[in-house]
Amino acid sequence: MHFSDQSLATLATAVLTRAGAGPAAAAICAAHLVEANLKGHDSHGVQMLPAYVRWIRDGRVFPDRHATISHDRGAVVAMEGGFGLGQVVGRDAMQVAIERARRLGIACVGLRNAGHLGRIGAYGEACADAGLVSMHYVNVVGHAPTVAPFGGRLARMVTNPYCCAVPRPDGRHVVVDFATSAVSIGTIRAAHMRGERAPEQALVDADGHATTDPGTLFTAGRRGHLLPFGQHKGGGLQVLCELLGGALAGHWTIQSPGRADYGATINNMLSIALDPDAFGGREHFEREVTAMVDGLRDTPPAAGFACVQVPGDPERAAVAQRRAHGIDIDDNTWASLARCAASLGMAEDALPAGCAAQNL
Repeated sequence: MHFSDQSLATLATAVLTRAGAGPAAAAICAAHLVEANLKGHDSHGVQMLPAYVRWIRDGRVFPDRHATISHDRGAVVAMEGGFGLGQVVGRDAMQVAIERARRLGIACVGLRNAGHLGRIGAYGEACADAGLVSMHYVNVVGHAPTVAPFGGRLARMVTNPYCCAVPRPDGRHVVVDFATSAVSIGTIRAAHMRGERAPEQALVDADGHATTDPGTLFTAGRRGHLLPFGQHKGGGLQVLCELLGGALAGHWTIQSPGRADYGATINNMLSIALDPDAFGGREHFEREVTAMVDGLRDTPPAAGFACVQVPGDPERAAVAQRRAHGIDIDDNTWASLARCAASLGMAEDALPAGCAAQNL
């Protein structure tokens, strides 16, 4: 089934509001989730709603809390998320990072105890829209580990995303955003919901054997685990995200005693924002970025590739395609969303009209 981004945003806002979020928080979160769907990252889109509702109802995530500054040294700021809805407290942290970097040339903001932040690329894009370069190191805590370290047979970390964004004046920013595991848990979950196979070399079963069965990750008592991308390279970046996002910014890593069973996905994030003007001039920087990007795109494509893409191109292509043809929601994901809405007392005929008209 295909749906417009507007109809999904209406539905997500209604669900979050019924779950207890105020109108502003619900709208911020809904917009973030639907943007993830638009950009082709369904793993971090509206399929997350049932989990968010569960965490809110269980008193693990507090949707209307805002991040507060706990330590302030000008260019270095530590912020407390208070287990608020990640998209809300993450936005708060980026507003501080952008203001400080514009004023001081650089900002380093550590955000701890944020509910699931969603697609980390959104925070890099927010900085890029403000004309800033940014890097984001994130760890994932609050539930049992799901990713093995390089060379290990048991899970010790989660997916620990990393993002770096470079601004361009035309808005076609260069955005690197990926999990340090071969794929995210959400990607495996999405494949499971669609009845598809997991990517090769991303997943092993409980006995350590390679598998493409996504259900392996969700088999109680016999769960498999994810592997880091790129062997030791992804494994090394995975550790850095744990140490910088978790130990430094969050004061909480996946190894913290007694904290793995919090009952909700919690993120800690270290964000570094840089103003190109502080390095001697934006004009020179932008000229070099343009020359580099154009040079990459002008490279003859290798066999099996239509063209050379730079980071951010796939998302822009997905937005154009999905705005024109709608966002595809598979039957299992919709069934999960419908059950979530029903649990909140939302009858099918009471769903937003834009959704009901499309069999949502």
